[in-house]
Formats: sequence, structure tokens, C-alpha cells
Amino acid sequence: MLEPVTTSEGVAVVHLFCERGPQTDEAAVIAAVEAAQTAEVQVVTIAVLGHKASLCFMALHADAWKLRDLQSGLVDAGLVVVDSFVSITELSEYAKGLPEEMANMRLYPELPPEGKNAWCFYPMTKRRNVDQNWYELEYDDRKALMMEHGTSGRQFAGRIVQLITASTGLDDWEWGVTLFGVKVDDLKDTVYTMRYDTASARYAEFGPFYTGMIGPADEIVTRIR
Repeated sequence: MLEPVTTSEGVAVVHLFCERGPQTDEAAVIAAVEAAQTAEVQVVTIAVLGHKASLCFMALHADAWKLRDLQSGLVDAGLVVVDSFVSITELSEYAKGLPEEMANMRLYPELPPEGKNAWCFYPMTKRRNVDQNWYELEYDDRKALMMEHGTSGRQFAGRIVQLITASTGLDDWEWGVTLFGVKVDDLKDTVYTMRYDTASARYAEFGPFYTGMIGPADEIVTRIR
């Protein structure tokens, strides 16, 4: 029996972007999701808009093996993983001193949030250019920029739930940003507004965006044919 591979705090997260294969078995896909949920893995199923993928399975658990078991089950069911992102939940250095309840919401989120079925995901990294190197800034300067960024985000309380997960050393980018919105334009308004903050406008690089709709696995898998 393989030993669990766990986080010291928070949980491991994987985003699996999939396409149907010629032998995709819908019942087996649903069974793989249900098996993961029985093993206490949080699984968010998304129907992806556009050409980059058809489905996304966002899964969270402290034991990375349980995420790997879900991935294996989806592949065995005939899905093809066309992209992925591996990360962990974290409490950033700028969030020290948060009340325990708020800290736990970041480290141990309960997903998906009720009533927010519009979804998008994108990876990001802080720049290291000669005149735009985030990591050469003093801590207090970085913290002030992130406080400004957070103030912009709080304008969307009630419309957006944001989960930022850390991927430094785990994937090609440094963070993954997952947004859950009431409406599709909530996603656009949030990203557009926050891009004007200095932390974003001057120091951030963004990867590809994925957008979709959240729903029960059985309904989404059956509908995406």
C-alpha cells in the first residue's frame, strides 16, 4: 500500500482539462468522479467554452495520491487530458495575522460556492525583467501593492469567489487563479478592473484563460457529447 503524499497545511489541487476520446465511456467518467468524492476529494466539474478543452475537473485533497487516482480513473474512462495545472492552497506571506476563519477559507475551501456557476481559470507569474523584477522589491513595497490589489478585488464581494493556489516548484507558473462568478461578465469585470493595479499592470504575466460553467458531473458529461 502506497503511503499518502500530503501537504503540511492546506490541500493539493489539480485542474484536469479534458477532451472526449473515441472510446469515452460516460458512465465510467461519472463513476470515477463519484469514487473520488467517496474518498472525500472535492471535485468541481466544468463544461469548458471554446476550443481549448471540453471538460475540466478541478479536484482538491490533502493526499496527492487521491488526485492521481481520479486522473487515472478519467483516463481509463476514455478521456484525454489535454492540459493540466498542479498547485496547493496557501496562506500568502501578505496574509499573516488573518483571523482563523478567514485563513481556513483560503487553506481549506469548500467548493463550488453556492450560486456561482460561471467559472474561469488562468495561471500567472510575477515578472523578473531588469526594470520590473517583483522579487527585487522590498517586502513592505510588495505588501503595499498586494493590499491595493486586494482592495480592488473586494469590490466584487458577493459576485465573485476567488481561489489563488500556489504552484512555484510544482508547475510552469507560480500561481493559479480560479474565479467563481454569479454571471459570466462578473469574471470579465473582475479581471479587467484588477489589471489596472500596479501589482498586476507592472509585475504580472498571465497564461491562457479557460472559461466554463459548473454543474453536476452526470449532467455535464452527458451533455458534452
